[in-house]
Amino acid sequence: MSVIDEMLSVNKKFCANPPVDYSGEDHHESKLPKKHLAIVTCMDTRLVNFIEPALGLSRGDVKIIKTAGNCLTGMFDATVRSLLVCIYELGVKEIAIIGHHECGMSKTTTESLTKAMLANGVSPDAIKMVKKEMTEWADGFQHPEDNVKSVVAQLRENPLIPKDVKIHGLMFHPRSGELELLDKG
Repeated sequence: MSVIDEMLSVNKKFCANPPVDYSGEDHHESKLPKKHLAIVTCMDTRLVNFIEPALGLSRGDVKIIKTAGNCLTGMFDATVRSLLVCIYELGVKEIAIIGHHECGMSKTTTESLTKAMLANGVSPDAIKMVKKEMTEWADGFQHPEDNVKSVVAQLRENPLIPKDVKIHGLMFHPRSGELELLDKG
């Protein structure tokens, strides 16, 4: 059985008998984050179902945007666009950039990605099209703490984000759950 088949099977059982916590909720209001906070964090699997309880967050409290290394690639990249929707459409007043220790992005390079892409049949011409952006992104990430500080600075300087939106930088430990404040907005 494939992972998708397994998920579909579990979902069918879940929907037939949903937990009380989910079945009684007003789903029309749940799209608005109750705490007016958006979190940008890494897609690391160790953070799934860990970062929220470690921060005292429940379903519907915040918007969470996950990307590789919680990186930005431009002033209107997908992460920034998501944050703009959060701010202008969903009432977000604060943003927390939460990096984490032991982040795999610190070992990712343009060279390692290019080698893996070529080995999997991606054409050299396709790689050439994104080489400049990939180099800035992958080779620019060396230390998770520095990346958090850089992303906070980029967002604070972004003219599309209102100056009254507070932007914080934090580090999370994926084994202990410990949170460290790097920059309070």
